[in-house]
Amino acid sequence: MADPQIAQKSPFVEETEPGTYWWCACGKSGDQPFCDGAHKGTAFVPLEHAVTEKATLAWCGCKHTKTPPFCDGSHRAL
Repeated sequence: MADPQIAQKSPFVEETEPGTYWWCACGKSGDQPFCDGAHKGTAFVPLEHAVTEKATLAWCGCKHTKTPPFCDGSHRAL
């Protein structure tokens, strides 16, 4: 599988309401950090994540995290 496109070399830190979110794994979405369908035709698929209570979350922006969909600092090595 090809490497994902790096959307940004830092997390997307957002106050997130409860709900179901689809994290972009390919890095091509125009609605980062969430999927807008730009992965179609690639081997990438978005990752579904349910948020049960309002929280400030650090969604991975580099798409190289070992703990998807959240930032683990992997962007520091890119």
